[in-house]
Amino acid sequence: MGQTTTDDIRIGSARPLITPWVLADELPLAEGAAATVANGRRTIEGILSGNDPRVVAIVGPCSVHDPAALLDFARQFRAACAPMEDAVFPVLRVYFEKPRTVVGWKGLINDPDLDGSFHINKGLHLAREVLLNVADIGLPAASEFLDTTFGQYYADLVSFGAIGARTVESQIHRELASGLSMPVGFKNGTNGHIDVAIDAIRSAAHSHWFPSLTKEGTPAILRSTGNPHGYLILRGGKQTGPNYGPAAVQEAAVALAEAALTPSLIVDCSHGNSEKNHQRQAQVMSSLCEQIQTGQEAIRGVMLESHLVEGSQGIGDGSELVYGQSITDACLSLANTVPLLEQLAAAVRMSRSG
Repeated sequence: MGQTTTDDIRIGSARPLITPWVLADELPLAEGAAATVANGRRTIEGILSGNDPRVVAIVGPCSVHDPAALLDFARQFRAACAPMEDAVFPVLRVYFEKPRTVVGWKGLINDPDLDGSFHINKGLHLAREVLLNVADIGLPAASEFLDTTFGQYYADLVSFGAIGARTVESQIHRELASGLSMPVGFKNGTNGHIDVAIDAIRSAAHSHWFPSLTKEGTPAILRSTGNPHGYLILRGGKQTGPNYGPAAVQEAAVALAEAALTPSLIVDCSHGNSEKNHQRQAQVMSSLCEQIQTGQEAIRGVMLESHLVEGSQGIGDGSELVYGQSITDACLSLANTVPLLEQLAAAVRMSRSG
């Protein structure tokens, strides 16, 4: 009788993965792009800590599926924001991973060809190349860290990191955030409660030991020093409903202060706050602007899902996609987003300038 098999029973195949060091060697970070990333991090930290009177605006598609369209959006977004940079600091939303409740397209890194082929090495190349191009345009980038090892391939190009509503309770994501080199936003849980995100902020501020990969691709135990720049993102939830209104914002600010944390918030105008209707992002923004004008200083950042073309589309066979339209969550068009940012800039100028 042969040896009983107990290992990898449900693994159908395996492919070698490029190492972070090799990818960085193939797509190196030039000094100009590095300065954009570093300056973006410092500016975002200054705004979210209350030392800079502006508001951070994290804007872009729900997820990246077409790098050319994203860069087109980035150039137009940067140009549109230039007249309001005294009040609004623009950050491009560049999300490569799409969390799924059950199944579906998992993002550019996992499936760059949109066909279930899962050419992850190609996806990692595209992700790093996209971020290099965004930095060359002069925009800082924000991205969610879903897989706990992929960040080793491109975190040096990210100015703001996010931990999502599905993973904010995850210990390994809190440990990951404790070692990230940029400020990190923690979304409230999918139910809408903020206590898990506040716990995550507190946890990530401490040193942790956790398993990961070195840049050379070797499994290792890393020790973080703790991340002092963790912030709460309000995104609404299934149980609480939207949480962008004055009462919810004030309650969150008080809860942060009671936890000895900076009472500084980022409000996501999409997801639970828009009740999955992309057009309601305008309603959320109007409320935030009114709160800012009436003296609510806790609102230090906003997030908007926006792309070149309004709405969303299915992937289909991938051959006839509308250029610049989301294939995941529906987005506002950039044309309809710019007036919202102008409204935000006017509110900030009225309440905080001078």
